Amino acid sequence: MKTAFFSLLLIFLTSGYLHAATALIPSAPQVAATSYLVMDADTGKVVLSHRADERFAPASLTKMMTSYIVEYELSKGNISEDDLVLVSEKAWRTQGSRMFIKEGTQVRLGDLLRGIIIQSGNDASVAVAEHIAGSESAFADLMNQHAKLLGMKNTHFANSTGLPAQDHYSSAEDLAILAKAIIQRFPEHYGIYAEKYFTYNKIRQPNRNKLLWRDRTVDGIKTGHTDEAGYCLVASAKRDGMRLISVVMGTNSEEARAQESQKILAYAFRYFRTHKLYGEGDILNNAKVWGGLQDQVRLGLNEALAVTIPRGQADELQATLDIDKVIKAPVIKGEEYGVVRVTLNDEEVVTVPLVAMEDVSEGGLLKRIWHAIMLFFMSLIG
Repeated sequence: MKTAFFSLLLIFLTSGYLHAATALIPSAPQVAATSYLVMDADTGKVVLSHRADERFAPASLTKMMTSYIVEYELSKGNISEDDLVLVSEKAWRTQGSRMFIKEGTQVRLGDLLRGIIIQSGNDASVAVAEHIAGSESAFADLMNQHAKLLGMKNTHFANSTGLPAQDHYSSAEDLAILAKAIIQRFPEHYGIYAEKYFTYNKIRQPNRNKLLWRDRTVDGIKTGHTDEAGYCLVASAKRDGMRLISVVMGTNSEEARAQESQKILAYAFRYFRTHKLYGEGDILNNAKVWGGLQDQVRLGLNEALAVTIPRGQADELQATLDIDKVIKAPVIKGEEYGVVRVTLNDEEVVTVPLVAMEDVSEGGLLKRIWHAIMLFFMSLIG
């Protein structure tokens, strides 16, 4: 039976908000950047964008993937922050922003990770790339494999640093996807992105992300600059339980990338809101099971469900369950047996799988035969 389950108005979420008819949202601000985007980190909803899927030079935003791979390898136990990394001549000679590591010395991997994130060290990036993959070119291949797994469709890396190179590009959308993965998959390391200073070899350098000083809700992530790319910034901020990721590419100064990021974050926080509708493991329905040891199965969600919508429109949200007409045993826990559809003003916001929260094995032979007969006559009638 295809069930149009409750039209959830989620009143407990909507108290304190204006009715949709009175929720006026101004047009997006003018942004002095070649490309930009704002994404909700929990839902992946893009609330503001311009040329976000176009390919541009990412400059040192590239190092987000370098640090992501370090964090990935740490999480797998393949490397340790206490590993001593031998600095090659190539790493030492790498131009641009530097951590100032010396050729032939051994540097703790945890320090190199901070040198990449906080100081934007090109030398640290090359040293880490060689330590993990043997060479920077092999590491670039690893970067592209991770980019593909993350769904970064407009990205290709040629090096670990972001220094200008042929066939080295990314997009605002892809960089937001990468930022989302950094935040959600490796929370134990995310605090590094908010650190304002790092000292190595008696040289103290500041984080180039000016928003860390201007806005206490900002806690990352990475700056970048080359003549080709302009001044770029991927930032993230959390206010009242809502986390946003912003990307600006191709601004004309350090100050501009900070100001334009502040502008689009302020707009998105002011006029959009994320509503958590259901938690992970919530049971949403008990569905009929045919031929099973049990006559019902609990259906719910494997992951929490949240939506990002314009402020003041939460009372227009509706959720419906679309359940498979016939569910036969055996039922496998985690298998999809329908969907949850969330709509806003009759437009679909999100659709997620409705899954079995438990196994249901087959019933006895007589029960299976009897249920098969019942289903046969029901099909004739219906």
